[in-house]
Amino acid sequence: MALDIFRKTKYVTVRPEGNQSEKRDIPEGLWIKCPRCNEILYTKELEKNFKVCQKCNYHFRLNAKERIAMTVDEGSFQELEHGLTTINPLNFPNYDEKIAAVQEATGLKEAIVVGEATIGGHSVMLGVMDSHFIMGSMGSVVGEQIALGIEKAIEKGYPVIIFATSGGARMQEGILSLMQMAKTAAALAKLDEAGLLFISVLTDPTTGGVTASFASLGDIIIAEPGALIGFTGPRVIEQTIRQKLPEGFQRAEFMRQHGMVDMIVNRPQLKETLAQLLSLHQA
Repeated sequence: MALDIFRKTKYVTVRPEGNQSEKRDIPEGLWIKCPRCNEILYTKELEKNFKVCQKCNYHFRLNAKERIAMTVDEGSFQELEHGLTTINPLNFPNYDEKIAAVQEATGLKEAIVVGEATIGGHSVMLGVMDSHFIMGSMGSVVGEQIALGIEKAIEKGYPVIIFATSGGARMQEGILSLMQMAKTAAALAKLDEAGLLFISVLTDPTTGGVTASFASLGDIIIAEPGALIGFTGPRVIEQTIRQKLPEGFQRAEFMRQHGMVDMIVNRPQLKETLAQLLSLHQA
């Protein structure tokens, strides 16, 4: 009797009726795990909440199509037709193949989509970068698209809104990529001379040459919660200065405390906030 407490409990396996070898397939993509809090989220509910985790407020990265749909008035977006295509000016190995592959995978021509739209009934020139296209890196075509969009905005008297997300300048284009920093900054100087508003929205991540150029030149700079914002990543900085960085360094909240960001807005309230700012500017 005393030995009974050491015996393992026996369990009975109950199988459903019918073909016992048949497995029930669960469709892929129904659930996703939050990378911050590890909560298992139902994909459809996550999409209803603008791809923001309801438990920890983690903002999942969006592609350009999703961002546009969440931001502009329905059916109002019209992409600018410019006919620009990316080439391989430095004959960088496998660059042509990489561009072709990512174009097919994303359905985009380049790492930014630029066009006219309305937000809350207010006409704007909108640029939306996509981190899924070579990490949103800024090459010659990206810089030219931004400049053309700004010039069109000046012509029509529209404010400009650009959603930035990027790993920086595109190394495959070398100095031609770095030149886009000056080009976009010069275009924004003309926009400022015309008395038109530029709102820069920084999303995760915004780094490198994009941060060091147009993304930091907004009349109003908005960031999404938790977005990584900086020129060089924190790990590189720590290795360079050999010091431990403060908690939350280069995150949107840290940048807001130190004056680089004007406001942090949760994604579900972002469209309304932009509409209010556009309304005040128009008034």
